Amino acid sequence: MKKRLIGGMVATAILIPVAAFAASGVIEMPTRTPMTTEQVQVDEVGKSTLEKLYLAFPETKSFEIIDASNVQGDVSKGENLINVKQTSIVLQEKGGTGKKITLHTNGNTGEIEHVIQENWEPKEKSLITLTDQEIKAKVSDLIDKMYGNVEQYEIAIEQMENPNQKTWMLNYTNEMFDKPVYQVFVQDNTISVTKIVGIPTGPKPSNMKVEGLFSLNGKPDYTADAFLNDEKLFALLKMSPTELKQELAKGKTVVEIAASKNVSKQQVIDVIAETQARGQLQGDGVPISEHSLKQMMKAIEPKLLPVIEHKTETKW
Repeated sequence: MKKRLIGGMVATAILIPVAAFAASGVIEMPTRTPMTTEQVQVDEVGKSTLEKLYLAFPETKSFEIIDASNVQGDVSKGENLINVKQTSIVLQEKGGTGKKITLHTNGNTGEIEHVIQENWEPKEKSLITLTDQEIKAKVSDLIDKMYGNVEQYEIAIEQMENPNQKTWMLNYTNEMFDKPVYQVFVQDNTISVTKIVGIPTGPKPSNMKVEGLFSLNGKPDYTADAFLNDEKLFALLKMSPTELKQELAKGKTVVEIAASKNVSKQQVIDVIAETQARGQLQGDGVPISEHSLKQMMKAIEPKLLPVIEHKTETKW
């Protein structure tokens, strides 16, 4: 079972998502600091997280915040230290027995990395009584509302070998990535979604806040954002993130936009690949040498071509 899991841990059993620690060896975790409802509502990350939730599920505006906390500090991973910053919020229908949802947000990037949805199905027809197709539909609806455009992924579902409790694992994959973009576990009446791909390893610069640079069927398509939200790319193109998004919305590719700026395709590839390679090596705790950087850039390059040659698919 463990060999099939990203990070080797069941997502529902952790607070900081497995995506933050792709390898074992975590020695010490920083302590969590409780937050009041008032603190969540004035906290920048907390407010942003609630806004995304309320947009996805308007009914949650009436939910109560029953628990909240944040954690910040260095985590030991082998001989390296990784800075972790995360805000967690738990909301539940008033009365304390109904629908419940938990959100874990990366404090550096503002990205919701982990969503746990509990008791959203009636007890007489809980999730574990549904067919595989019905479970897929429920999970896909959650991902589509929280992240958008779930139709761009291939979905694999399997029942885990868990004698104590029925458990299904779903992996949402896209050909641009080696790892699943989302890994999901369904147990009892609970759906637990962890976003694996697209979480930057370091702080996100203040001028890199544009999401959904591409659109698909009228919705933001976040798949390419991890590649294109690159400060060095913006500098190379001499464009702001907003300006790049506006040009992409006109149906141009990144390569075409670059050509209009007398920037070659290879220059675009080299800039993005280096950023991604450095982040990957740093996240894996691998020393960044010239050789390791070139090797990683070479491996990443084929994944960039579908992104920089892609035209937005919004249906006007």
